[in-house]
Amino acid sequence: MVDWDRVEELRSKGWSWDQIADDPKVGFHPDSSVQEPSRALRGLYHRQRSRQRRRGETVAVPSSTKQDREKAERKWTLPRIGYLLLPVLTIWFILAYLVPSPVGLVLPAIPYLALGLVVAAFLLLFGLFRSTGARWSKVYRTTLVTGIVVGLVISGVIALGGILFLHCPVLPPASSGTTEPVGWISVSASPWHEGGLPVVYFYGATWCPYCSATSWAIWKALSGFGTVSGTSTMYSAESSIPEVDLSNAQISSSSIAFVVSEDTSGVSGTFPGTINCVEQAYVSAYAGGSIPFLVINGQFVHGGPNIPSPVSPSQVSSFTTAQMLQQVGGASGTAWTVVQGPTWWMMALMAKSAGATPGDLTQQPYYSGWGNTAVWGSNTQSTVASDLSQIR
Repeated sequence: MVDWDRVEELRSKGWSWDQIADDPKVGFHPDSSVQEPSRALRGLYHRQRSRQRRRGETVAVPSSTKQDREKAERKWTLPRIGYLLLPVLTIWFILAYLVPSPVGLVLPAIPYLALGLVVAAFLLLFGLFRSTGARWSKVYRTTLVTGIVVGLVISGVIALGGILFLHCPVLPPASSGTTEPVGWISVSASPWHEGGLPVVYFYGATWCPYCSATSWAIWKALSGFGTVSGTSTMYSAESSIPEVDLSNAQISSSSIAFVVSEDTSGVSGTFPGTINCVEQAYVSAYAGGSIPFLVINGQFVHGGPNIPSPVSPSQVSSFTTAQMLQQVGGASGTAWTVVQGPTWWMMALMAKSAGATPGDLTQQPYYSGWGNTAVWGSNTQSTVASDLSQIR
């Protein structure tokens, strides 16, 4: 007859089922036809426990056995580590996804916290599978509750620290935004102003051919709101695409401000740094590790790995920098044709951020320059006004 108290005692000490089945004090004597005594004993044990539970019986466990089991469970085994890490990373992931700034600044929800969550779940499941002890106990329950508390504390400290000390903006997830035409997304965030003016933010690199192609539309759109200085022309290190180097660009304007983070190393794959938490917050929340990335007034964003750049390198690869400068600057010719759509959309978003509506577009101080300059063409007003009317 099997001594189940002895079985409980040995399980609490971490013995394997092979060792328990071989212990003579257990008194397990399987039939000669049984090839795996340990497996047979384990099955018999669980059936015995199941019958006792159905009959409402309490399994008598010696106090010394309980103490040994609790002592074993207090060790940092894989199940206990999993019970701690899983709630920590689950709470952190959820809050970092819902509030990518400031909660997700230290570790973005995707991909880092998501990968950590998968690892924690694997550790817990693997540990429980390999464990010979209880899979749910007071020690494990306490560890789980501790993990929940730690997850809330970590997320709260990051959020409060980011807001109070780094002055990070509170940003919603990109999935909550409204999809605008041509790859733009509007998010419910506070306006991003500098000197009282809505900010146009560009995050890119001179080696990036997509940034190079898009730089012409950015430069032309900015030129509609003031005088742009500090630029030069060059070719991207990858694919030799003509571009406007915006890394030192400045705009003299009463309507908008321009902020840029552009890597000029020419080394492919090198991304620019950011100088404050506002820039990093938008990059972490919406760029998705890809460039070019654009933000207008903190409420309109364009970027992410699944969103094509405003202008494709193939559209401008056949032109020289001189041709692009002449035709885009003069708003005429085939080079202007390929960038005018994205340019007008940027202008419409800038105009809306500056307070314009389709009906009063011509009343805005920056629009008089467009109307009085022949290079913009006769349909500029109707095009920008049309784009403005589609922005939600």
